Amino acid sequence: MKIKLTDFRKTEALGAELSILLDGGGLVFLQGDLGTGKTTLCRGLLRALGYSGAVKSPTFTLIEPYLIQDQAVIHFDLYRLGHPEELHYLGAEEYFDTSNLCVIEWPEKGDGYLPQQDLVVTLTYTNKAERSAVITSFSSKGQRVLRQLEGFQERIDCRI
Repeated sequence: MKIKLTDFRKTEALGAELSILLDGGGLVFLQGDLGTGKTTLCRGLLRALGYSGAVKSPTFTLIEPYLIQDQAVIHFDLYRLGHPEELHYLGAEEYFDTSNLCVIEWPEKGDGYLPQQDLVVTLTYTNKAERSAVITSFSSKGQRVLRQLEGFQERIDCRI
């Protein structure tokens, strides 16, 4: 599924929609070049769940856990990971509990040490101002989310 994101508000709205559709847990990989909106999408996801603090990419800490009411959202940024095995030393496995929602930027850096993802969101530039998101499912939960995302482009274009 491909979604046109004409500004950061639509990217945040996509994150918000995903937070609702993932219903409390799952594993989402965010792929894309620097500046394509991976952290913006995660910010929208966290805001929709009720988090009001600052959301920045955990580029140096690699892992940023958020506890929002009873929902755990774990934001990973693996950009600076030297070797996928470092995930083991960081204790990342403990976060992959099915009740957590894990969002992983630069998942290719953790190749071989990450569990099966539910969704991959690939963000790309379409021009200087616009981006697009291609969303692919890799599980039955991911397939359900994609079905429920049908019509999102029209809904978001009307709202924003």
